[in-house]
Amino acid sequence: MARRPFPLVALNAAGKVLLRRKFNQKQLILFTANLQTCLIGMEACSGAHFLGRALREQGHDVKLIPAQFVKPFVKSNQNDFLDAEAIAEAVDRQNMRFVPIKTDDQLDLQAMHRVRDRLVARRTSVINQLRAFLLERGMVFAKTPAKLKLAVPEILENNANLTLRMRNLVSLLWNEWKDLERQIVAMNVEVEQIASSDPACQRLRQIPGIGPLVATTIVAAIGNGAAFHKGREFSSLAGTCAATALDRRQGQTLRPQQARQQLSEEAACAWCPIRRPPRQARTIAVRSLAQRS
Repeated sequence: MARRPFPLVALNAAGKVLLRRKFNQKQLILFTANLQTCLIGMEACSGAHFLGRALREQGHDVKLIPAQFVKPFVKSNQNDFLDAEAIAEAVDRQNMRFVPIKTDDQLDLQAMHRVRDRLVARRTSVINQLRAFLLERGMVFAKTPAKLKLAVPEILENNANLTLRMRNLVSLLWNEWKDLERQIVAMNVEVEQIASSDPACQRLRQIPGIGPLVATTIVAAIGNGAAFHKGREFSSLAGTCAATALDRRQGQTLRPQQARQQLSEEAACAWCPIRRPPRQARTIAVRSLAQRS
């Protein structure tokens, strides 16, 4: 929505097209400021939350629709105006599912988690590369990063099997690892502070198995949860809802994103008997989720 003009299609109560026109973001906000209060539907994409809040402040009823729910309403070959018309038809359906418009705080939390996930992925990549380089020189370590972390400083100081060039590369990777570790720890501290001060996160953390990371992820994704009419809808989002018979016949299973899968695992652990050892409880919970899906 921010990069190029996007189409607007206006329908009346009878479904007749009244207007087809393209706007950029600023033009649309100026145009809608002079309109009577109306229902506005948009596809949930980058920039939609900002624009949705701006239009809602003007008094309009703004709804965000996931792209997969708009597709069945597209009549012919895809183009911008047909997509906009499909959104206009979909937004008026009584049983349509909408995406809640996120606040600035929710977007901040979401961005923080995505940056943290990228840092963790980079750290894993650095560790794997460092381990592979040392393995080629005959140095084998346990699978846990902690063992490698303890050994690297000694390798850089005392190991004579490394050439000068390889020693420089190992030192470069080691410094990158430490820098990433500092950034991740700083983000963990900030997430903990947010989770401790936010009332919604505090309520979520009362559930066994829900810590600061999972609590802030849930709040960033769904806010206060008012968009869900029943718990099963949130279970479907989190990936803990069992597959239906139709899903199995079609070869489809629920495949949540990595963050949502983390929610599934943590939530499942909360249902395990507290008498079981933590590791055993986690194993049973994950196995139960796999069988249900």
